[in-house]
Amino acid sequence: MSDAMSTATGDSVRPSGTWKRLHGRVPLASRQCTGKMPVAPCDRPASMIRSRSVSARNRLATAGIGLLAVMLAGSMAMGADAPGAVLVVPASPATLEVAVAWEPGAELDAAARWQLVEVEHPSVVVPVEIVPGLADDGLACEKCKRVVASIPPREGTAEPRKFALRPASEASAQAGSAFRLADVSDASLGLWDGDSPVLVYNHGTITAEHVPEEDPRRTRACYVHPVYGLHGEVLTEDSPRDHYHHHGVFWTWPHVAIDGEEYDLWTDRGIKQRFVGWLARRAGPVAGAIGVENGWFVGDRKVMIERVWIRAYEPAGGRRSIDLEFTWIPVDRPITLWGAGGKSYGGLTVRFAPPSRKAPETTITVPSGPTTADLPDTPLAWADFTSQFGDAPTPSGAAVFVDPGHPDFPPTWLTRHYGPLCVGWPGVKPKTFEPGVPIRLNYRIWIHKGPVETAQVQQAYDAYAAALQCSQQ
Repeated sequence: MSDAMSTATGDSVRPSGTWKRLHGRVPLASRQCTGKMPVAPCDRPASMIRSRSVSARNRLATAGIGLLAVMLAGSMAMGADAPGAVLVVPASPATLEVAVAWEPGAELDAAARWQLVEVEHPSVVVPVEIVPGLADDGLACEKCKRVVASIPPREGTAEPRKFALRPASEASAQAGSAFRLADVSDASLGLWDGDSPVLVYNHGTITAEHVPEEDPRRTRACYVHPVYGLHGEVLTEDSPRDHYHHHGVFWTWPHVAIDGEEYDLWTDRGIKQRFVGWLARRAGPVAGAIGVENGWFVGDRKVMIERVWIRAYEPAGGRRSIDLEFTWIPVDRPITLWGAGGKSYGGLTVRFAPPSRKAPETTITVPSGPTTADLPDTPLAWADFTSQFGDAPTPSGAAVFVDPGHPDFPPTWLTRHYGPLCVGWPGVKPKTFEPGVPIRLNYRIWIHKGPVETAQVQQAYDAYAAALQCSQQ
């Protein structure tokens, strides 16, 4: 597992109510045990009883000291290797990809290999990674830790499941493929799952040569493209000719007001996103993660801090989850954001690649079912885009899930069959954010092989919501 360099260090801050709800920080419980040894009556002479009782007491004392030493050694080993709390996981018919805060994080050696063992079914063992926690300001918190795992379902259970955190055996520690990170260019960082590409994060400036030189949309940074499907097909598109300002997975707003001046981050007019530094570059056997700090700049003046965490899990059942955790902090003055009138776009957007000419059909599915109409300014918890991309043998696609704890849930969206799924927040009504106060938004991109039914996407969304309810007890 590779740790990343950081441009800043994050101290632990008091978690918000939302943070506690999502990550369930609960103090560790103490455990005590007591025991008594029974004493049997004896009919021997008193002198013999006294002499033998002294000898017995000596032997018992010696044995007791030895037993106490063994118990203390065992207790110390348990304390060092296996924190006494358990992870409580909601029952789910689907795999739960989780990243749960664990306290006290100082007990956990992130360099060691760990596993979750189901308390009532100890044959169920799940590999985990220990990673730095996340503070409210979006910085990594080395004093706290998170447990990252993909927990498979277990048939026949409707009650919450409990898992103990234990050191992994050597065999299980060596099992499974590993994620890896590598520079694709001096402007782009790629993430692979074994030999399979997952995504590329473009931190540096990317130039679209087909865009006119005088157009500010010719260059762009701070976005994800390509995102790959599970057949290796490219699911996203960058700077398409119909919308130069669409860039794979990106997060921008058409209306940004500062000090009475309005800017357009959506089309890069008067304001730009720029890379500031890496917060983490971590590749392990369970997940691959990128943490990055960007800034919004008006000229040379930074007006917004932007921190982004991207975490991809191993696929399960022909599905892969990629979690996105965003934090924005206005630097020194209020910033007002709002989306496009009548449409609401402004915020997280995924621009999908055009469908294959062999199978040009595109299906957009929302909680009410497949829709043939484009949906402007429509409240949704999730939306899925399915088509046949490139040379993939079958249709495939991806859904965007919104954290149920998202502000103003469910937010309004714009969906278009030609390619974009746009989560609009705060929507068409302006919202002002004060300097120094973090804005936190979380999402998941759920990638799938083949076409999917509405119920399948809903089950995956319910699993995402359940994963956010996991807690340490």
